[in-house]
Amino acid sequence: MSRDLYPSRQGNQSAIIDRVDPVVYAGGSGPLSAEEIAFFDQNGYLFLPCFFSPEETKAFQGEMRQIRDSLHGSTRDDVIVEPGTQEVRSVFQVHQSGDTLKRLSQDDRIVDRIRQLLASDVYIHQSRVNYKPGFKGKEFNWHSDFETWHVEDGVPRMRMISCSVALTENNEFNGPLMVSPGSQRHYVCCVGDTPQDHFRQSLAAQELGVPDPDALRWLVDRYGLIQAKGAAGSVLLFDCNVMHGSNGNISPFPRSNVFFVYNSVENIPQEPFSGHSPRPEFLGSRDFTSVAGGGGHH
Repeated sequence: MSRDLYPSRQGNQSAIIDRVDPVVYAGGSGPLSAEEIAFFDQNGYLFLPCFFSPEETKAFQGEMRQIRDSLHGSTRDDVIVEPGTQEVRSVFQVHQSGDTLKRLSQDDRIVDRIRQLLASDVYIHQSRVNYKPGFKGKEFNWHSDFETWHVEDGVPRMRMISCSVALTENNEFNGPLMVSPGSQRHYVCCVGDTPQDHFRQSLAAQELGVPDPDALRWLVDRYGLIQAKGAAGSVLLFDCNVMHGSNGNISPFPRSNVFFVYNSVENIPQEPFSGHSPRPEFLGSRDFTSVAGGGGHH
């Protein structure tokens, strides 16, 4: 097993260490401009408003609703309901649940940009729809995705990017994603030990692997916060280690986004650094087949 460059949850001491991996990898080519690449490198995210056409977005929304309605009250492990209700909070492995979202996960317009930033072929580590229904959608606590993917899935290095496609308008009222731009340069070593099967609690409400208030204040004092707001069909690309979270949704407007997590084929998971067995396949795929692309323009 390789050396743990990003130790976390190894005692009761929190720490902030510098990232040792690049944010943008050298040698990639693709459709992003030099300005967009520089922005992603500096801020850890790139927002592409109205990226998909209204017709395409309508098709994504239709499949998203169909998946949600078919799973109401489901007790499957890959379906997470809001605490205290039967309302669907998240559904995982959606790139395998329907033709439309499968094609979206392989769409060249997304995948070519990810490959350009990571300078390698990629596979899908995880996919999910987060529904965050109106009136009762709960918050997602502050976290770096990489911290969990490293500790619980065994991903060794920071060479991963998430793509979030807005399936509804994301506005200031319905709990949009908040990002601390620049925070991807630092890794927060969190406190606490990881129990076996931690995912059963963490997917409904994450309490382990989250930064303590001092670490979060240090990052936000230094880098500030932005909200990723935009119309349905907009796309947010964000680095695996950028600190982010979102407020609860007490507005009447649902906030639904589909996420695809792309990992470099040169960064495949090993044994989890927690010492436990890996999380289930729907959370951390062990199928490292490159995304072929060619999902193309529907």
